[in-house]
Amino acid sequence: MPKKAKKPPEPAPLKQFRAALKKKGDWFSALLVAISQWEVAEEEVRGRYFQYLIGGEAFDWLLLAERLCEEVNGAIPVDEQEALLFFGKPPRALDDDEFKRAIGDSKYRAHLNFIYGVAVEEALQLTVEEEVLKSWRSFGGWNKGQNLDEEVYEKLYGRSLAELLTSYREELPPHERIDFQPDVPDLEISYGEARAFTYWLFKFRVSQTDPARVASDTRKALAQVSELELAARRRSRFLALPDIPSTQILEAEIVASVR
Repeated sequence: MPKKAKKPPEPAPLKQFRAALKKKGDWFSALLVAISQWEVAEEEVRGRYFQYLIGGEAFDWLLLAERLCEEVNGAIPVDEQEALLFFGKPPRALDDDEFKRAIGDSKYRAHLNFIYGVAVEEALQLTVEEEVLKSWRSFGGWNKGQNLDEEVYEKLYGRSLAELLTSYREELPPHERIDFQPDVPDLEISYGEARAFTYWLFKFRVSQTDPARVASDTRKALAQVSELELAARRRSRFLALPDIPSTQILEAEIVASVR
């Protein structure tokens, strides 16, 4: 009878996080300690793939927080856990300096890369989408035969979505190229790949655009983020939910290195 595959050992930071919760201490402080000690960039857990470090540079700390919280189900107040994982709202006030000290300099720099390379880039895409729609409305409504997504990608990156996605996938390391066929681009994309693709788009745009345009685009994206946060706060008050604080964004500068 074949032996069952051994279960991989539990990561030490997760063990320590679990032990800290049993002592009924501050769960959020214990979570930040676990995050600061975490060394695995990506893993598969019960059939789900987690990529915490995108492109070796951008750290999605909330995804790691989700992974850790899932392992201690029931040990954290549900409302506080959901506020953190769904809205990025910690259970207590947390300024940038404290967050940096808690998770360490290298992870904090990678966190900034994620903010600018993923969150702000997504906001920029939304801003350009609104500009395209406004332009279409000025010509009497929706432009027949034109694809909104394609217009956005062409305007922002100068190429079609298919071309960009193919270029991105061609640069992936061999072990990440799953059934990849350059001649038949598959435009279907998972949530995890979409995040990595967005970060790649950010770096591509910065490398292809003059600094003044990059700075202008960043300001537009940050303005979009502010508008979305304001709308979220208004909606949360209307629904009698806790206010959602501003996303942690520092000065408008490009943090990620461009290879």
